[in-house]
Amino acid sequence: MPNPTQPALGVRYAEILSLIVRLIDLSIVNATWVLMLLLQPNAILAPTSEKSLAFLAFTSLLVILVFPMFGIYRSWRGRNLIDLLFRLTAAWSIVLVALVTLGGLTQTNLEFSRLSFGLWAVASLLLLFTSRLILSWFLAFLRKHNFNLKRVVIYGTGPQAARLLAHTEQDPDAGFRIVAVFDELKHKKKLGSHHVNNDLGKLAEFLKEHAVNELWITLPLREEERVRSMMRRLRHSTVDIRLAPEIDSLRLIHKSVSEVMGTPMINLSATPMTGINRFIKALEDRLLSALILILISPIFIIIALLVRLSSPGPVIFKQKRLGWDQKEIKVYKFRTMYFNPDDELRQAKQDDERITPIGRFLRRTSLDELPQFFNVLQGRMSIVGPRPHALAHNEIYKDLVADYMLRHKVKPGITGWAQVNGYRGETDTIEKMQKRVEYDLYYIEHWSLWFDLKIIIATIKVVFQCKNAY
Repeated sequence: MPNPTQPALGVRYAEILSLIVRLIDLSIVNATWVLMLLLQPNAILAPTSEKSLAFLAFTSLLVILVFPMFGIYRSWRGRNLIDLLFRLTAAWSIVLVALVTLGGLTQTNLEFSRLSFGLWAVASLLLLFTSRLILSWFLAFLRKHNFNLKRVVIYGTGPQAARLLAHTEQDPDAGFRIVAVFDELKHKKKLGSHHVNNDLGKLAEFLKEHAVNELWITLPLREEERVRSMMRRLRHSTVDIRLAPEIDSLRLIHKSVSEVMGTPMINLSATPMTGINRFIKALEDRLLSALILILISPIFIIIALLVRLSSPGPVIFKQKRLGWDQKEIKVYKFRTMYFNPDDELRQAKQDDERITPIGRFLRRTSLDELPQFFNVLQGRMSIVGPRPHALAHNEIYKDLVADYMLRHKVKPGITGWAQVNGYRGETDTIEKMQKRVEYDLYYIEHWSLWFDLKIIIATIKVVFQCKNAY
């Protein structure tokens, strides 16, 4: 076990580690460029030429300026490594775009081999990834051997405390170690494997003697006075104190802390599509929708002809829906019903007499949704997200289903977590709509690029199985 009187390795050397990582990034970018030129006998530029050195100097400056903007050099202890890799990809993409743009403006693009630039860009990104993975494995190795740890005391014994304790025990690689639990409530004797210490008078002394790095306060929001009392007790302590309040009774969207005009605020209901998340989501939508439209263009044309020949009326049916932040948008679909502009409120049902023969096939295979990829290109929708409902249905269900309107914290999608779990098509009962909303909110709370890809793959399986949709 480490000596409890010594500060944790991660606390003493966090800034040094951050500096080392920055230097590694710059070394990778510069060394990879030089290596690419050396490996090409007919390279246009020499590695030490004036233009090559100027290119590397400007690239290094961009890395120094852009990478910190994406939070790449902050502590990732206890955070998702995949998120870091996505941020790294986004930051490197910005650097490359800036380099190409500058090259075009200064007309120096012709001085560089496209092959060299492309190989350098890909190889650098792969090596940046590799360096992060090696560092992650190295830190995990240290933490398994009781180095680079943050020693933590929990104050409180409620559900939030139990949750934090369980998470730290399940993820030892994060480097947090719970050394004690304190609570002045006498009737609570144990939390997990820890006996609860009720003597708060000894807390400050305990924190110092055991070289504790952080104190996590896990009291309900109503216990403001207890939190204030704790802060008074520890006014002479330099330990980091964090508040993780119990708010289980609230529906939270995008649980995080932000700062507004210098005031820290807990986000109880906020969109997760901000900053890097918004960039990643937009990039995912635009690239995939453009690729899909190119691939399906022959099918698109055939369906359009079949719809046109099946019955009078437009090929594309435009429906008013609510989009992100409840802004009204027009959603495109292949028309699947006999044309009646005044019959939008009534949901389609199985064996609905209004559905055309070709429309029934399009609905069963979800091919009627294909025009919505144009909505995605327009930025009005996403490929994955809560399905948009008719305006009239929103008015009906917003007072019948709890948290119904929180679905509009993100862009509506062509497919969603609710749809691949069987809640698609007709919602003829309140219970079905409640389950759909439940799945939609779960998606918003747990959004990630990998989650989107999982839903897209599941959607493809559903489409090929031709499961019923009305």
